[in-house]
Amino acid sequence: MALWLAAALRGLLGGFFVLTGAAKLSDQISAPVSEQLRALFVQFAEVCPLKELGYKLDPLSYQQAVGWLELLAGLLLALGPPKLQEISGFLLSLLMIGAICTLNALKESLSTYIPAFICLSLLMLLDRC
Repeated sequence: MALWLAAALRGLLGGFFVLTGAAKLSDQISAPVSEQLRALFVQFAEVCPLKELGYKLDPLSYQQAVGWLELLAGLLLALGPPKLQEISGFLLSLLMIGAICTLNALKESLSTYIPAFICLSLLMLLDRC
């Protein structure tokens, strides 16, 4: 893949994760979306694998942790030096795998997997470059 195309993809993906992370952290972006996210993270916390180890996640803390990870890793993916771009791509890939597993545990329809699957595919494509 051409370097300019990889850089553009990195910038777009990084920007996407910055926006989704910011939406999880603040209700200033969109109050209805923020409300929906809070309800979703209650469900996500219920199926988290850590629950089987006896650790109960607070949904709000879980949402904030995911939001900060997306925001910071997205910034590093878009603007960081190459080594930090690799690390942030890896962390975001793990996050997308976790999202797919969570949706599977909740027995959601396949259409809800599409954003996570596309992001994971693009992150893997960037890794190959």
